[in-house]
Amino acid sequence: MGLLVNGAWQEDISRTTNGRFNRPTTVFRNFVTADGSAGPSGEGGFAAEPGRYHLYIALACPWAHRTLIFRKLKKLDDIVSVSLTEPLYGKTGWEFAKPDDVNGKTTLAEIYLIADPHYTGRVSVPVLWDKKRRTIVNNESSEIIRILNSAFNAFTDVHTDYYPAELRGEIDSVNDLIYPAINNGVYRAGFATGQGAYEEAARGIFDTLDQLETRLAKQRYLAGNKITEADWRLFTTLVRFDSVYHGHFKCNLRRIADYPNLWNYTRDLYQVPGVAETVNIAEIKRHYYGSQRNVNPTGIVPIGPIIDFTTPHDRARFG
Repeated sequence: MGLLVNGAWQEDISRTTNGRFNRPTTVFRNFVTADGSAGPSGEGGFAAEPGRYHLYIALACPWAHRTLIFRKLKKLDDIVSVSLTEPLYGKTGWEFAKPDDVNGKTTLAEIYLIADPHYTGRVSVPVLWDKKRRTIVNNESSEIIRILNSAFNAFTDVHTDYYPAELRGEIDSVNDLIYPAINNGVYRAGFATGQGAYEEAARGIFDTLDQLETRLAKQRYLAGNKITEADWRLFTTLVRFDSVYHGHFKCNLRRIADYPNLWNYTRDLYQVPGVAETVNIAEIKRHYYGSQRNVNPTGIVPIGPIIDFTTPHDRARFG
């Protein structure tokens, strides 16, 4: 997998240091706000308008999956349009099956180059695109979900707040625990090129899963008895874990199905109306096993495991 360097595609750039996988920081960090004012940290503001913004996502990618879930939960399907990439990488990364409806391009790299012809960095999903200014607003999933959570409330009848003021401290604390150890931890284990780096990441995953198993024995969701963004940020990793991370990324100390609370919790979230239709396990497996040839050189996609996320869960015991 390569990247763009000063607008040109470049292959075979190492993503590891001393055997450890390094995730680069995202570049486009502007915000859409209800009135077009600057974002929470002073980022340039873009005004919320129906039909103005577009999401480029891959169903296989957990980071992009977060944004698709928020678009569904907030009933923004008619407000923010979407394009899906193919599950397998092409010569320059993510590709579309046909020219996309917004910019008429066949690769995500071309979308990045419209925004910045001299762009240097990874061509990642998700991308929040502004049709009016013809540029990328944001390509950081944790910020895009907050945009979708609140910026378009005037155009939807769903005003559920997944980042409520009274829980922000707790949510941020949980996110700070889960992101490095689990969300990114599975990649740190899977892409490690040294035994020590792999074991450090893999053991950190299960140490943190153990902590979450204990937390979820006492409350229905991560921040209490209300679903928040912290739950959806964790969910997109959990729903992929037993199908791809357990085998493909060698995170095989235990399965999520081996954790009673985490497994019931995962099914609880999956069964929230609208969420199941955002999950495509077949495409997830095809991408990881078929595209990541540095991890799986043959590209063979396994036929299992069989996982049923629709079976009853016990989380309602918390109310």
